[in-house]
Amino acid sequence: MTAETSQTLDRGVRVLKLLADSERGLTVTELAARLAVNRTVVYRLLATLEQHGLVRRDIGGRARVGLGVLRLAHRVHPLLREAALPALRSLAEDLGATAHLTLVDGNEALAVAVVEPTWTDFHVAYRTGLRHPLSESAAGRAILEARSFPGQRRPEQGCVITRAEEQSGASGAAAALIGLSGIEGSVGVVMLNGLVPERVGPRVIEAATEVADALR
Repeated sequence: MTAETSQTLDRGVRVLKLLADSERGLTVTELAARLAVNRTVVYRLLATLEQHGLVRRDIGGRARVGLGVLRLAHRVHPLLREAALPALRSLAEDLGATAHLTLVDGNEALAVAVVEPTWTDFHVAYRTGLRHPLSESAAGRAILEARSFPGQRRPEQGCVITRAEEQSGASGAAAALIGLSGIEGSVGVVMLNGLVPERVGPRVIEAATEVADALR
């Protein structure tokens, strides 16, 4: 800890991270051991986090992440959209296709940012907030593929492409966001073409890299 940081806040954040990584929750004793602090310190941390809805304790005394964390998470989406929009606009204009940023939400893919091209006569309408199973689109499949090799993009991984399999019946291409801690997502495009041009894949990967850099 440096003079500019708060030890109490640091411990509180560490409590939330430990609880987020535990499916069954943790007891005060377990938290105290992992933090290397006295149980009294943990009681105080949990009481404060409970007041803000960030932690809840079940009848067995195990602490778990509270629903307040979800409210904070929803506030993150506008920040992600703002960071991703420049790369998405460039991608949409370059390819003449609808570009989108998709994130994992539970077991689903959630479109959190969408940019449509301005110069095309026709393009696919793809709305923000659209949800679908991860396995049902290029955006979701790119995320699933990236889970096999976390933190790196294999040379052969490239871009996931689907033809006339999107919800709209259009073709899609997507590349996963690589190297981000705590965020699973992809950048992709949907287009009316039945055959995805060769240059789309490399361009989508480039945009995914730009977005990942902007979110770091």
